[in-house]
Amino acid sequence: MGSSSGSFLKDTVVDRSDGVNARFRQLPAVDRLAELAGQGGGLARWSLLEAARDLLDSTRAAMHAGTDSPDLSLEVLAERVRALARRLQQPCPRRVLNATGVVLHTNLGRAPLAQGAARAAATAAAGYSDLELDLETGERGSRLDRVRKLLCLLSGAEDALVVNNGAAALVLCVDALAAGREVLLSRGELVEIGGSFRLPEILESSRAQLREIGTTNRTHLWDYQQALGPETGLILKVHRSNFELRGFTHEVFLRELAPLARERGVPLVEDRGSGTFLDLRPHGIPEREAWSGLREGADLVLFSGDKLLGGPQAGIVLGSRKWVERMRRSPLSRALRVDKLTLAALAWTLRALLEGRGQESLPVLRMLLASPEELQTRAERLAKELAKQGWAKVSLENQGSVVGGGALPELELAGPVVRIEPDGSASELARGLRGAEPPVLVRVHKDAVLVDPRTLQDSELEAVIEAFASLFR
Repeated sequence: MGSSSGSFLKDTVVDRSDGVNARFRQLPAVDRLAELAGQGGGLARWSLLEAARDLLDSTRAAMHAGTDSPDLSLEVLAERVRALARRLQQPCPRRVLNATGVVLHTNLGRAPLAQGAARAAATAAAGYSDLELDLETGERGSRLDRVRKLLCLLSGAEDALVVNNGAAALVLCVDALAAGREVLLSRGELVEIGGSFRLPEILESSRAQLREIGTTNRTHLWDYQQALGPETGLILKVHRSNFELRGFTHEVFLRELAPLARERGVPLVEDRGSGTFLDLRPHGIPEREAWSGLREGADLVLFSGDKLLGGPQAGIVLGSRKWVERMRRSPLSRALRVDKLTLAALAWTLRALLEGRGQESLPVLRMLLASPEELQTRAERLAKELAKQGWAKVSLENQGSVVGGGALPELELAGPVVRIEPDGSASELARGLRGAEPPVLVRVHKDAVLVDPRTLQDSELEAVIEAFASLFR
């Protein structure tokens, strides 16, 4: 009985394997499939070949798993290859329209550059430049000298340094100032910055030893006093930019820590995450200038360039010449240095702020500080045009926008949104909009699609209206 049963199972497996092998033999060769898919023209051979390879690989894997499509005709396969090839040939990254209301949307590239900053980067990219040349002497210069001067003029800092992102600024700082020594950090500031990158892991990569002090909700000055010793390399304060700590809490501020750090000769570093050179509090946004930490006693302040500053991705360091110079001399600083495109865009952004043109020329500031009247005008125009299309219920309602980018998580920016209630699924409508050209990103809330005008420019409204219309022609 057992032998018969085993034989039956074996035969069953063999039969299935034979069926899969027979299906394999139905698949065309890569060259044949690419040639067939390219008969309509308009697609490059490299993209057709790569798409054909990818499709055949995924089809074979699906056959093994028993999840492949029953229709493996050449016409169907060729159409799928064409779709994949078109995706391969699209610009990378692609321009999208942000109708989510998230101003610093990390997945969408955070701060859009000012047009002038983008032109400056394009000019630097298109030809040679005096990146590391002193045109007066003809000798080698420093790529950071001019940006460093602008940062010092804006902040009043003794010195400044720029690396390629905010995490890099922290890694360089800790590696240069505290390698092999302890970094004191409150447990209430052990943040995860996104993408599963956690502060303790970043510090470990910097050859320093993290020493956690206090508790998650309460840290006192005496916690720092007791932990400070010969092995202390620096005291780190991390701005909780992507969450709030409330209730039975206590924290130690920079102005309290500064005398202790000076007394022990230990650098005090503030990682702000997001930084701006404008005091946004008069506009209802609780964010001080980035250099305020220096006034309160920090030796160094670190922040990102592509958040509230409104510039390109960069890690900016402001502060004491002694400590900045030590970072500058670290071999790691060359590995983390910024390129000419970043420097060109950052320099333009800083000059705009220095000349008082920030609010009018930097998209991030325009979005954050947009007037209620401006937002209402945009929302009404969108609602009117979308209602004319006649395929959905369209209305206006007040829904807050958010800053995003791990900045000011509790702040809600009041303003109108356009609410679209389709007959079908709101999620399917959102998916269709992502497939438009250019793609449109929206919010989905309670079976409706929300279009937030705060993160759309006037010149983009027509493209949003057309994206909706194209789905229902």
